[in-house]
Amino acid sequence: MTITMVDEQDNLESIIDDEIELEVTPEDLLEYKRFDHFLAAKCPHISRSLLKKLFQNGSITSDVTLEIRKMPNPGTKICVKVPPPLPEKAVAENIPLDIIFEDDHFIVINKKAGMVTHPGAGNISGTLVNAILHHYPKMQEMTDAKRPGVAHRLDKGTSGLIIMAKYQKSLEELMLLFSSRQIEKYYHTLVMGTKINPVGSITTTIARHPTNRLKMAANVKDGKEAITHYQVLKTFEKMTYLQIKLETGRTHQIRVHMAQELRHAVLGDSLYGNPKQDLQRLGDPFKSLIGDYPYPFLHAQKIKFIHPFTKKEMEFEAEKPEIFLKVLELAQNGNL
Repeated sequence: MTITMVDEQDNLESIIDDEIELEVTPEDLLEYKRFDHFLAAKCPHISRSLLKKLFQNGSITSDVTLEIRKMPNPGTKICVKVPPPLPEKAVAENIPLDIIFEDDHFIVINKKAGMVTHPGAGNISGTLVNAILHHYPKMQEMTDAKRPGVAHRLDKGTSGLIIMAKYQKSLEELMLLFSSRQIEKYYHTLVMGTKINPVGSITTTIARHPTNRLKMAANVKDGKEAITHYQVLKTFEKMTYLQIKLETGRTHQIRVHMAQELRHAVLGDSLYGNPKQDLQRLGDPFKSLIGDYPYPFLHAQKIKFIHPFTKKEMEFEAEKPEIFLKVLELAQNGNL
């Protein structure tokens, strides 16, 4: 069996390339005190961090309940489902894009909710990078052939504006703008609850959640600084419409800050909130409208920056998804 290491992303999905079958022996029980140590020794071609993601994702299974910190009994049979290797280069795919702006240096796109930014474990096709390579094949010549043009990302479920660089020098300039916080990023979101000050700021650190590796968490040891500013645009009876400005761009930053610090989770956020409970609170009109829509109501609304080559001030806005607009309309018509 030949396995190539895969690139690890936040959301690992169950696309299976191969399976590894293991059985715990009495000797294993003497040698390993923890199940994750056992897995790392038996699967040396897979990183510890990816093994943890596979465990959290349910891709490591057995007939008995497995615990990551506890060795199972001798005779326990275990199946490790291994995701497929990533291709060396992202492949162009003819996928429609909503292009807001394009010049010789950059492309600004209104990404739809449900589209992953670039290929990764569980998402080797159908991504924004696959789509943009069809539009502009020369991007394949950039240094990172798996993620050409990518200077920042949006979560899979987040819609809205994302900037892609068309060649290596423009990518470096774009990354510099982001790292020096010279790009203003504004988001619109709907959060559950109404006890929110008209304006405010949240400053914490953010890092991987200590027990749930699919999540991020605020105020975790060795986390990176995360700064979020918010402004109430409209207060409804049971939810609030917010504009958010990011100073930093940590993974899941808005979702973590809304749920953990503000105690008002983003509507539809199944990782940090409780969408089923939210719909029960909102009532039948919203349950009928939203239904099984699987993504958070979070949209990258506006971006502002000084173009690094032309020195012109650039400002772009992106229209929200239709379902977001319909929920706003329903709320504004007093259906709460």
